[in-house]
Amino acid sequence: MSKLTGKVAVVTGASKGIGAAIAKSLAAEGASVVVNYASSKSGADTIVAAIVAAGGKAVAVGGDVSKASEAQGIIDAAIKNYGKLDILVNNSGVYEFAPIEDVTEEQFHKIFNINVLGTILTTQAAAKHLTEGASIINIGSGASRLTPPNSTVYTGTKGALDAITGVWAKELGPKKIRVNSINPGFVITEGVHTAGFVGSDFANGFIAQTPLGRAGQPGDIASIAVFLASEDSAWLTGELIIASGGLR
Repeated sequence: MSKLTGKVAVVTGASKGIGAAIAKSLAAEGASVVVNYASSKSGADTIVAAIVAAGGKAVAVGGDVSKASEAQGIIDAAIKNYGKLDILVNNSGVYEFAPIEDVTEEQFHKIFNINVLGTILTTQAAAKHLTEGASIINIGSGASRLTPPNSTVYTGTKGALDAITGVWAKELGPKKIRVNSINPGFVITEGVHTAGFVGSDFANGFIAQTPLGRAGQPGDIASIAVFLASEDSAWLTGELIIASGGLR
């Protein structure tokens, strides 16, 4: 039997990149998956089609996690379609980089609203449905340890997620709900390609400092998510797993 047979998962921001890989991997292990998207319905539909073609179960659900009613709607879709919720992957996130003198209020609120408030709102909506054995997985970033220059706001959001992961582990632990974070290093995604990072001095610098000598792939993160979603990690909560090829 697959590790997640009979489980129901919500993955936010799952129309591409790390979220898409996680959604497909959870489904491959037997979970029924809500593939959330904010703007790319076509991307989410493509992921759902791939899951269904492989014999899995999935549905695409739109929603902006930074708005309470829409975050609630994402969770409601899981209950409506599958009757329960066991796994929540808080993957939705955005990034922008700027030196401190160029940080704006607009940038701050945009990134914090999605990366931090969105995670809070989605988890708040999910918590009333989660029961013993459930798993919440936050997708943080190695940036919270590396603290790269020109990343004040983005790294600030990921540092907040590190702290929130610890808070929720203690708050939800008595209900036997586990909360952990995966903090990826430099991972090759569509967004990284679009931003022009691949092959840049920025990317090459990170790879050169990585003990395993390569950038990460979405599948590297997805396999860790499967572990954290399953009973294989039943004794882990409050952990920050730095998935960075050894980069610190």
